[in-house]
Amino acid sequence: MSDGSNDSLGQKTSSLSHIEVLQRDDIRISPEYQHEQAVAIYDILDQNLFILLGHQGPFHLYLSTDMRHVHFDVRAEDGTRLNGFIMALGPLRRIMRDYFQICDTYYEAIRTKSPTQIQAIDMGRRAAHDEGASLLSERLGGFLETDEMTARRLFTLICVMTRR
Repeated sequence: MSDGSNDSLGQKTSSLSHIEVLQRDDIRISPEYQHEQAVAIYDILDQNLFILLGHQGPFHLYLSTDMRHVHFDVRAEDGTRLNGFIMALGPLRRIMRDYFQICDTYYEAIRTKSPTQIQAIDMGRRAAHDEGASLLSERLGGFLETDEMTARRLFTLICVMTRR
């Protein structure tokens, strides 16, 4: 996949410049997951590759969920709606469940376990994260292209949005 992030003038053309997660009122997010969400948004905005097929960016992304689907609303910087699509969460459920379980174990471990034990748990967490990002990229392939790090951070946002 080509980079696609800069045009001949050096302007970013295939990136996200704004992300908003529209959180449901019935979902309470723990401080750890709030932190994960804030870091994911910061990391995406700092460096990302987000190519909306058929459009030039930078883009604004609005994410929401009805708990069965994730709704992607992609807009131009001036607010013009460019594309909206819905992705079913079913194919991600197993990976998300594993990811949550490992994350919960990790958050507990950082309070009570040795650095070696924490590192082993974190390796499992990263593996689940990579698997989720890969499946997410595959599922979104007909609409957009991302690099690995952007997909990982989007997976994090989706997980936090749907965490009960």
